[in-house]
Amino acid sequence: MNDDKFKIFSGSSNRPLAEAIAGDLNVALGRAVLGRFSDGEIYFQILENVRGADVFVVQPCSHPVDQHLVELLMMMDAFKRASAWRITAVIPYYGYARQDRKDKPRVPISAKLVADLIETAGASRALTLDLHAPQIQGYFNIPVDHLYSTPVMVDYFLKKNLGDFTVVSPDAGGVERARYFAKKLNAPLAIVDKRRVDMNVAEVMNLIGDVKGRPALVIDDMIDTAGTLVKTVEALHEHGATEVYSACTHAVLSGPAVDRICKSRLTEVVVTDSIPLTPAARDCGRITVLSVAHLFARGIQSIHEETSISELFI
Repeated sequence: MNDDKFKIFSGSSNRPLAEAIAGDLNVALGRAVLGRFSDGEIYFQILENVRGADVFVVQPCSHPVDQHLVELLMMMDAFKRASAWRITAVIPYYGYARQDRKDKPRVPISAKLVADLIETAGASRALTLDLHAPQIQGYFNIPVDHLYSTPVMVDYFLKKNLGDFTVVSPDAGGVERARYFAKKLNAPLAIVDKRRVDMNVAEVMNLIGDVKGRPALVIDDMIDTAGTLVKTVEALHEHGATEVYSACTHAVLSGPAVDRICKSRLTEVVVTDSIPLTPAARDCGRITVLSVAHLFARGIQSIHEETSISELFI
């Protein structure tokens, strides 16, 4: 793209993804300084003119979530005060998305609070990927474009040619996502009946569907501690699955996740680069990373050129 009013800037959360998006669009990342004072406060300064520009700020809110969220807010505030025409928050991974409702007494709805903060900081619109709860789009009073990694994942598994396999949802909440994936791959669907006994602790109860004598592909939006995933894998093997693959968009991989995956009976875990992998995850040998840079580049280009983005919502 050759437009001096079109600019992409990156925070510190996932600069390689931002560079890949900019490269796909044949533009250079915007020049800025992002650092910290000695007491830990964030410092940000734009090093080029953005007056009247269409600015896209790429910043997933991954670990450390609070730091990267505040970076995003301060960057957008700077662009707002520098008279940018429009500011789009490009958030490949939306932090606090799991806290989308009051599921216990006296708890915050943190996903809504984050949406309010993003708007207050100056975002004109947001571009996200595979929200944990799609209704989070309604927490914003600005336009939200919600992309899905399904086309990237489906293309990968079609090329793997797994034969007759079953797509598995690890819980009831992910059935819609898994059903759509199964339809695209022309595969049957199974559902794991899971009961959560504590935060980040789940107990697999039952399997609805048939995986006996077939490979199984577990579909989810994220892997956090991998406790649910590993229990699901064991349950699928107990029900006769020949091998188990996993596909998820966001590789949060906190705490013991990588160790659990490496010691599990998983054949392969396929994730996207919405969150950069840790060195331990890269060394695991079972984790494959697919890039969503082209997907975001197409979304950003459609927003800038005011063309339809609906063909990407699949």
